[in-house]
Amino acid sequence: MVALLGNPNCGKTALFNRLTGSRQKVANYAGVTIERKEGQFTSPEGHPFRVLDLPGAYSLSAHTPDEAITRDVVAGLRAGDAAPDVVVCVVDATNLRLNLRLVLEIKRLGLPMLLCLNMVDVAKKRGIVIDATKLAQELGMAVVETVAVQSGGEKSLLRALDALWPISKTAPQPLAAIDAVSVEETQREVRRILAAVTSDPHGKEDRSEKIDHLVLHPVAGPVILALLMFLVFQAVFSWAEVPMDMIEGGVGHLGELVKEHMAEGVLRSLLVEGILGGVGSVLVFLPQILILFFFILVLEDCGYLPRAAFLLDRMMGGVGLSGRAFIPLLSSFACAVPGVMAARTIQNPRDRLVTIMIAPLMTCSARLPIYTLIIAAFIPERDVLGFMSLQGLVLFGLYFAGIISAMAVAWVMKRSFGSKRLQPLMLELPSYHWPHLQNLALGLWERARTFLMRVGTLILTLMILLWALSSFPGAPADAVHPPIYYSLAGMLGRGLEYIFAPIGFNWQICIALVPGMAAREVAVGALGTVYALSQTGDELAATLVPVIGGSWPLATALSLMAWYIFAPQCLSTLSVVKRETNSWRYPLLMAGYMFALAYGASFLTFRIATYFTGG
Repeated sequence: MVALLGNPNCGKTALFNRLTGSRQKVANYAGVTIERKEGQFTSPEGHPFRVLDLPGAYSLSAHTPDEAITRDVVAGLRAGDAAPDVVVCVVDATNLRLNLRLVLEIKRLGLPMLLCLNMVDVAKKRGIVIDATKLAQELGMAVVETVAVQSGGEKSLLRALDALWPISKTAPQPLAAIDAVSVEETQREVRRILAAVTSDPHGKEDRSEKIDHLVLHPVAGPVILALLMFLVFQAVFSWAEVPMDMIEGGVGHLGELVKEHMAEGVLRSLLVEGILGGVGSVLVFLPQILILFFFILVLEDCGYLPRAAFLLDRMMGGVGLSGRAFIPLLSSFACAVPGVMAARTIQNPRDRLVTIMIAPLMTCSARLPIYTLIIAAFIPERDVLGFMSLQGLVLFGLYFAGIISAMAVAWVMKRSFGSKRLQPLMLELPSYHWPHLQNLALGLWERARTFLMRVGTLILTLMILLWALSSFPGAPADAVHPPIYYSLAGMLGRGLEYIFAPIGFNWQICIALVPGMAAREVAVGALGTVYALSQTGDELAATLVPVIGGSWPLATALSLMAWYIFAPQCLSTLSVVKRETNSWRYPLLMAGYMFALAYGASFLTFRIATYFTGG
């Protein structure tokens, strides 16, 4: 087993992707929700290797759960995870001063090691000269130069691994070997090695520093950040229009083929209304979700996200958080689950807890299908000021409402939990570089595969279950309502309507809310299934947008959008919160306060909208 280890932003994961390609699997470490990436590759000499991409760490003196996992795996302290046979320590050649402390700590464990000088191309462009041969002598280990983002940039590492074959199993020294040397002594050794092996031009301002003069400017910086976020949400609508139409047309055509070639009956109803009507109405939003992920991955890969954290540190400090919470909260725009997990990089326990509790208020991609459906049905498609989409502006407003509500909840929780003292933000700013196409492609593929697996498993199962509940028992002979009205789902929806009628929800919406607790995007498929079964004649072939546009008053549509700004969390998020906090108290508190906010916001929205629209 080869373990890749290094500081965050050193190119370790890019090197892992270069070595393994698609021959990798992602899971979690036993007992925790920290991601575990493991892959396989074969060296030029034909030797098979297993490789583990460990979480980034600055030191083995762990301050966060991520660093604790890295420490325990390298030291062989985790049950079921043997110590690695060889450690490949990946360092950023442009920032050896920060990276070498970790290298020296790992060396004291006595494991076979290789030092991988990554980003040597960037270092050379900046005039940084590193004597790799002398560095190898100083450290007492092989040193190789790599450029993980270039094809073939890993070849020197492969040759070095072949030179170690066969790798003998070595037990690591106890962790006490690390503490035997003080941090001050380690830093003195780092400075001595740097003076002996590097030549770094002083007083020369690099490209990243020049860009930061503008990007981190107290006035221009926040404007650039707001503009970037605005453009992202505009693109989610405008870029996705064509592929969404293609998917919608394909699903509709497939439904027509099934109707044409199958006799009317239960099986045809299941295929058309249950599977195609439900799953198809969720699948159509895949382009928008991938576009959102694309922008997040680009901003992360080019080095902008840590700058955004610094820009927002002062604003977030006003509600009792540090700028470090920005990255977990931004991750929550894709999904609250990785956002909650990313909060473990926050050292202060109270800051970490508050970040976890507000992360689900960020508008995750699962809400996007619901927002898109309602906006398309009730907001006209026209331009504002000649260049902005009105629908995109409404979507931006919904995202902004989620951000403001999260900040307000954080302000209340920070004072409720105590500890108003702010901690200074210390965060490494990586160099700017162009996004790497292979990393983007792999990231988008992983997210598309996750979404499609979710559609093909959880959502498909829920749609079939909902179809069954919506179809049985059948309508009586003297029925005056659509058949679904007399079904088990109809009975459940009419029961819930007593609770949700004050906020404008009809019994069809109430039916959709129930499976939406398992996964929010299922609510769209549920509405597709419900309305396909509750309409008759030619209306069955109509799309969901005109159906709800003609069935709901505007006040109900606005109320439902307000509901989903605060909607009680999906079960997967609540389970992750339980695992991250090791308590049921916080997921229950989260579900309770979000339900109260959702109901209150929907009630006010519905009543105000009814007053101004007359119904």
